[in-house]
Amino acid sequence: MEEIGIVIVGGGIAGLATSLALHRKGIKSVVLERAERVRSEGAGIGTLTNGWKALDQLGVANRLRLTSGLIHKARTMLIENGKKREFVLNIEDEARCIRRNDLVEALADALPYGTIRLGSQIVSIEQDETTSFPVVHLSSGKTIKAKVLIGCDGANSIVSDYLRLRPKKAFACRAVRGFTNYPNGHGFPQELLRIKTGNVLVGRLGLNENHVFWFVVHMQDNHHNGEDQQSIANLTLKWVDKLSEDWKEMVKKCDVKSLTITHLRYRSPLEIMFGKFRRGTVTVAGDAMHVMGPFLGQGGSAALEDAVVLARCLARKMGPDHRDLLKDCSMKNIEDGIDEYVEERRMRLVGLSTQTYLTGRSLQTSSGVVRLMFIVLLVILFGRNQIGHTKYDCGRL
Repeated sequence: MEEIGIVIVGGGIAGLATSLALHRKGIKSVVLERAERVRSEGAGIGTLTNGWKALDQLGVANRLRLTSGLIHKARTMLIENGKKREFVLNIEDEARCIRRNDLVEALADALPYGTIRLGSQIVSIEQDETTSFPVVHLSSGKTIKAKVLIGCDGANSIVSDYLRLRPKKAFACRAVRGFTNYPNGHGFPQELLRIKTGNVLVGRLGLNENHVFWFVVHMQDNHHNGEDQQSIANLTLKWVDKLSEDWKEMVKKCDVKSLTITHLRYRSPLEIMFGKFRRGTVTVAGDAMHVMGPFLGQGGSAALEDAVVLARCLARKMGPDHRDLLKDCSMKNIEDGIDEYVEERRMRLVGLSTQTYLTGRSLQTSSGVVRLMFIVLLVILFGRNQIGHTKYDCGRL
């Protein structure tokens, strides 16, 4: 049985960011990723001011700024019964769209060699009867005893199951995301544009003058998983067939390999408020902790915040003399550090998940009365400044 101080399950954005944050604090960790390469599926990720503050702390922000343009404005259009309503928001702070591959590669490249172990799939977790530390069993037959186990393994997290968290809930909709390359330039304004018409919500963001990240959400079509990339493209074309030609052309000319289809899920605000995110020295971060819909564009940035806060809290409790967890850092110190992390993140995540949920429901409903009810709730809970969540600063690492 191998013994490791900190084991992180999942080599996506949350897992790599958490490992890098710990590395910046002088704390070693190992990332177990089930795939044969680090997970970079998906097209793009909108990153708002709070996300860039976290990336600055992780030390990879400047590299990512080189390949992403600033977004200056957000426009939302609602088309109902032949009537069009438009809402425009000028963005004064930093907001960009990052290619997901670029983000994952930047995080992975900043880690020491050997930190990421590919082809390492977790099949079960148990508690050691003698030490109470977690023991991880891999599909290869190997067993690892860890002093700290951090689940960054997404919405279907095996670590969140070990924590006995309730199952995630599902929105009644699916989303397709993709990239389209325009060799001669796309000519679109450098803005986030969202259009809701009927049961379809579409959006696009310019990555640079040639590449556009886009998404299509269907509020009712829950029956198609997309058997392969081309079938996802065909399904998306069906969803946008009533939109203007530029949207149809964007889907037709897309990079088919970049397409992903997702049944949108979320962890309820009440579960985040009252859920127990620590069991012994085991905790979660990223989607495993707070998967939410894409309606605020905060899922990725929230995961980056998690990484900074978790590393800071653990380092504070461990102290400079206990960076090697396998030696003499006590279980109580580790548990106290995780508890501080959970306490610091909880209300931030309750706010994000609540605002995301209400925004998503307001876009989903076809009833004007119900939509007004959700909008009123948003104003009551979050005021007239609906982008206040982007001003959040997770603090120094």
